[in-house]
Amino acid sequence: MRGASLIKSPPVARWGFGIVRRLSADIYTHAMYELTVERTFSAAHAIRICGVVEPLHGHNWHVKASVCGHELDDDGLLCDFHTVEELLREICGRFHNGNLNTIPPFDQINPTAELVARHIADQLERRLGAGGVWVLSVSVQEAAGCVATYRPGKPS
Repeated sequence: MRGASLIKSPPVARWGFGIVRRLSADIYTHAMYELTVERTFSAAHAIRICGVVEPLHGHNWHVKASVCGHELDDDGLLCDFHTVEELLREICGRFHNGNLNTIPPFDQINPTAELVARHIADQLERRLGAGGVWVLSVSVQEAAGCVATYRPGKPS
């Protein structure tokens, strides 16, 4: 049977207004665990927009990093929160109280919130290793209501 699942009959869920739908078996066969840690650092930057460099200014950058995986370890953990917190602290610590425009890689590339999010995600992914846990997303908020998110996708 094409697309057969171990779950022959997914449970039925009732959604608003009495509508009944079957839940997709995919949520059972592709289940993931996710954990999120947050960190704040203060740093200045001056980005180029259409070739014009804006004045140097600072932000309290709020970073939210989510990692995920399919399996838990023997202790019932995807990974220890403290491990991800420490990695995020190390990555963001390089920028704290600095001028992003003078700190690699942003001394060579535009220090936009989007590229800051990507850099943090790439560094976090590299440091997590190949233990079945990968970066789901990194969001960077440089001001209230101004959030950039990078989702690297599952590594191959």
